[in-house]
Amino acid sequence: MFAFNPARLRAVVTGGLIAATLLGAGLAASAQDQSAATPGDAILARKTVMDTLSDNMDQIEAMIAANKIDLADAHEHADVISTMLMAFPHLFPPSTNQWKPGADPDPVTGTFASPDIWTKFADFYKRANDASKTAFDMSRAEKADELKAGTAQLRTACNACHAAYLKMQ
Repeated sequence: MFAFNPARLRAVVTGGLIAATLLGAGLAASAQDQSAATPGDAILARKTVMDTLSDNMDQIEAMIAANKIDLADAHEHADVISTMLMAFPHLFPPSTNQWKPGADPDPVTGTFASPDIWTKFADFYKRANDASKTAFDMSRAEKADELKAGTAQLRTACNACHAAYLKMQ
């Protein structure tokens, strides 16, 4: 039997809106002259997405740390993470491969993405998709222990990806 859950509805609507926005932006961009978009714009977009991913993960981890898990709230955060991770690899066009050793990148438009992303893009893409699937499964967790296990798995995946593809200097 289906029970109406406002938080769940918000999560589904939020995920749908994010996906529709990304799709709409992509379709509009493909029909327009894209010369105005700069590599810095793409880098800023992916930094914004990463900040949002991190904020949502922090919310879930804070619930777990406090042992005050609200599954409906956690499901919403996990849905957002899952949706954003599906789009994330597409924010790495080759023109944004600009990391240089010893450089002092601009905090807004400078990149910390390792050049390895572009030489090992299939691995990077698979990692993002696998992490998206983990977050999706978290969004469907029926018990707190399932959510905790998925969160630990997702944190491990995030840390491994950052170790492989994030350059801090």
